[in-house]
Amino acid sequence: MDIIHLLPDSVANQIAAGEVVQRPASVIKELLENSIDAGATQIQVFLRESGKELIQVIDNGKGMSPTDARMAFERHATSKITQAADLFTLHTMGFRGEALASIVAVAEVDMRTRRPDDEAGVLLRMAGSRLLAQESVMCAAGTNIEVRNLFYNVPARRNFLKSNQTELSNVITELQHVALANPQVGFTLSHNDVQLLQLTPGSYKQRISQLFNKNLGQQLIPVGVDNDLMQIEGFVCQPEGARKKGALQYFFVNDRYMRHPYFHKAVMECYQELIPDGSQPNYFIYLRVDPASIDVNVHPTKTEIKFQNETARWHILTATIREALGKFNAVPSIDFDQADAPEIEPYDPTKAPPSEPKVNYNGDYNPFRKTSLMSNWKSLYADFSSERQAEMPSQESFASGETLSSRLSSRLDDTDAPSANESGTLTSRLSTVFDDVPNYQDEANVPVDPMAAMPNVEHRNTFRKYLQVGGAYIAASTKKGLLLIDQHQAHVTVLFDRYFQQIQQRQGVSQQELFPEIVEVAPADEPILENILPQLRYLGFELDNLGGGSFAVNGKPASLDKGINLQDLLLEMIESARDGMGNIGKDIDRKLALRLSRTQAIPAGKILSEEEMTQLVDALYDLPEHTYTPDGRLIAYQLTNEEIAARF
Repeated sequence: MDIIHLLPDSVANQIAAGEVVQRPASVIKELLENSIDAGATQIQVFLRESGKELIQVIDNGKGMSPTDARMAFERHATSKITQAADLFTLHTMGFRGEALASIVAVAEVDMRTRRPDDEAGVLLRMAGSRLLAQESVMCAAGTNIEVRNLFYNVPARRNFLKSNQTELSNVITELQHVALANPQVGFTLSHNDVQLLQLTPGSYKQRISQLFNKNLGQQLIPVGVDNDLMQIEGFVCQPEGARKKGALQYFFVNDRYMRHPYFHKAVMECYQELIPDGSQPNYFIYLRVDPASIDVNVHPTKTEIKFQNETARWHILTATIREALGKFNAVPSIDFDQADAPEIEPYDPTKAPPSEPKVNYNGDYNPFRKTSLMSNWKSLYADFSSERQAEMPSQESFASGETLSSRLSSRLDDTDAPSANESGTLTSRLSTVFDDVPNYQDEANVPVDPMAAMPNVEHRNTFRKYLQVGGAYIAASTKKGLLLIDQHQAHVTVLFDRYFQQIQQRQGVSQQELFPEIVEVAPADEPILENILPQLRYLGFELDNLGGGSFAVNGKPASLDKGINLQDLLLEMIESARDGMGNIGKDIDRKLALRLSRTQAIPAGKILSEEEMTQLVDALYDLPEHTYTPDGRLIAYQLTNEEIAARF
């Protein structure tokens, strides 16, 4: 009995749909690209429940005839190519003929379409790759597609979808890719009857400003070159606009969004030494090449593209960006201050040469003659100065049998000598100068411990409990050997416990801002930020949505550093929450608490006092877990006595 057989078309379409349709954003991408290929100048997108219940795309393109509308849902039915050679002359977004067939295999679809010259349009109603109805209807010119109950017949795939906020963020991201590549097309996006985006036709720069931070346009530096190999246009950002998280980095080739790590490396090399380590520049770069020199048929998503002569294009891209950065003074240059510079006269050979510079000095200068340490030294200073002058060859020599001590004693008995309480031998007078210092000899002339003889001096143990190594580690001696603690990871763990408890107990302490700071987030980040606002409030943040991606920070955690950049901090927390939005409860709380902890923790290289090290170690070992950080990084390492001995 034969066991190999052909799968039904409906089953084959569901299997193939797994590569093309993975989530609502995949449907949006395919439908928007079809609308662009149809020549639409205005596209409207309506969503319900982030596309899980409804995705509706309406365009004013050229529409389809009833026959073409029916054929469009068949697999590998396309108007873009007719033979394999056409793959190397593509000027359209789609060409596989798999999008609509994959969508209709896992959803219920209604499509209304009409060509501008037709009096009536056609309605097709399909579900699970089956045609349910086809009839003539009155509709506007263009195409209107409704996709309902996505993955209704593939429950396993539907269960793997993430939260509405995450899916909506992915939808907005896909719309951004298409909108950035086609600024001549207007777009509107509405979710649950609330309009989120309205983009009017314009230039590349206007479209970037519409989608992202309104101040981003002031940081854009245009780039451009046109040669036989490729044409480059677009914008890179000034170095001060680099971000640690959430950098806006977009490559387009022939108006198609793509990911290209090799070209990304070229951009990063241009910013080397211009931005801090760990930061990423923003860029929007549009490439135009001969379609025959690229291969877009690498992956069904068509975001991975192969180029011919990649090395040559890499050098062209690098040179173009460096020229743009240099032209707009992004590259630091040597600038000499001419304000107070002396005037340099031109050389005149007829003038006499300048005289040789000479150095004048005072051979009798003695700095010790001008400074008096104590008032009691004044008379001694005069005596010793006279004595020194007497010893000089040019001065009067000692009389016969006269010594320095005898002369000193005789001078101390002169009428010009100090008062009686200051007179006497040199030893006695020196003792009066240092009358607060005890004699460090006992009655038997045996020296004693000076510290023991000092009055009001407390005996202290000079043993240090902790020692900082390399400005990054805390070393402590234990019975087993030497314990090394990473100060940054230890502080991260201590702060995480504090912030996580604040979220769980709703006890975040907020410090009100006299002048609220305004932060801007991208449209794709706005749904995620809205979703995590309760957790941020428990941490101490107070944010108000001003609309258009703008948020006013009215309060922030009292323990937050004053100089921290709130814009970067919020973007980092959005990125941390993005991947965990499918999970609820403690998972998101942990991610947000960990991100804030890593931002606030003391960095490696900061010098700590012994008291600070003691407080940090004590706080660490008060926690139930003090070996690994919440994200699994090692905090402390025990170097045993045996390991130390093996080194010697």
